[in-house]
Amino acid sequence: MADDPKKAVLTLAGKAVDMPVKSGTIGPDVVDITKLYAQTGAFTFDPGFTSTASCESKITYIDGDEGVLLYRGYPIEQLAEHGDFLETCYLLYYGELPTPSQRKDFEKNITYHTMVHEQMTRFYQGFRRDAHPMAVMVAVVGAMSAFYHDSTDINDPRQREIASHRMIAKLPTIAAMAFKYHIGQPFIYPQNSLSYAANFLRMCFAVPCEEYVANPILARAMDRIFILHADHEQNASTSTVRLAGSSGANPFACIAAGIACLWGPAHGGANEAALQMLTDIGDPSKVPDFIAKVKDKTSHIRLMGFGHRVYKNYDPRAKIMQKTAHEVLAELGIKDDPLLEVARELEKAALSDQYFIERKLYPNVDFYSGIILRALGFPTSMFTVLFALARTVGWISQWKEMIEDPGQKIGRPRQLYTGAPRRDYVPVTQRGK
Repeated sequence: MADDPKKAVLTLAGKAVDMPVKSGTIGPDVVDITKLYAQTGAFTFDPGFTSTASCESKITYIDGDEGVLLYRGYPIEQLAEHGDFLETCYLLYYGELPTPSQRKDFEKNITYHTMVHEQMTRFYQGFRRDAHPMAVMVAVVGAMSAFYHDSTDINDPRQREIASHRMIAKLPTIAAMAFKYHIGQPFIYPQNSLSYAANFLRMCFAVPCEEYVANPILARAMDRIFILHADHEQNASTSTVRLAGSSGANPFACIAAGIACLWGPAHGGANEAALQMLTDIGDPSKVPDFIAKVKDKTSHIRLMGFGHRVYKNYDPRAKIMQKTAHEVLAELGIKDDPLLEVARELEKAALSDQYFIERKLYPNVDFYSGIILRALGFPTSMFTVLFALARTVGWISQWKEMIEDPGQKIGRPRQLYTGAPRRDYVPVTQRGK
């Protein structure tokens, strides 16, 4: 990021303060306020950090107004159409697409790290059978630092890389084990001859008594879902990972923190909510009535799967997800999926209604992903787990970038205090009845 010769001038209490303006490769300029408090005794108020850049990053760029998402400069549409998830992992983590030899070495490293320590299987037996898989994920990933303590020194570049490879490799195994435990089936060990996505599907849906062969169309759909969810700039969970990492916490603890944040229904749980909404509508004929309820402020009915904190245009991931949904349903022979029909009618109605157009409520990635995951055989409780699996590479890439940034500091947001002013302690006998 290069300094822009422009400066912003802030006048506070009659005093003018110059602040440098910085420009990124693309995107809006930013006003550097790092010395604002020292120069004025005041700081900014920005709930949700919607107008604050918390870091400098080279990983992901989003233009919400234009509906653009770039991984290291590459459009998400090109990566999802022509690449695969492991190639995307390499790109996010190392900064460039791999050469053939680099790709081969990286795939080998990931493939041969897919097994987890056998004693970790005992962790699962300590959870109730009806435990939410995300609760299991938070606990097991956090516990990885107890099993792989030979890669927790954040000051050692090689240990950082090993820890990163381990998480990219082992999260599918850990997620599949959470799924199997949840439905009461035995764990399935990874198979090194399979692709990343096919291996994951096998660990989820194979059983010891039958041979399982992953459908290449479904494996490709799963791989594409992973690519679309791999990173998304400084969202809540990524910011959580960076904040935890800024204290010097080990990478496994940081990723566990990110998973915990992702669990929230306003973040990673949105696809569950979108699918539940489509289920509640039930029939395309009921869409107009639902739309009317959404526009009625007294109904408290929300349109899930539409709109985004950043995107004010059509989410580019949603277009890819829509195409993938059709491919999956066609492959499975599901010609008349009622939820897909509801989704189509709801999308058509919302995109033609001035109420939603004015508010820029376009379909987002969660709108179609729930339909795909349901068709693949996953219960809604697993949707956010799959999100976490894919996002792990983004989190670990962001964590690595933060650790290697010489200017990074421990996160310490400020606040606007509105509580009681200073007051003196009063003994309990003097506080009235």
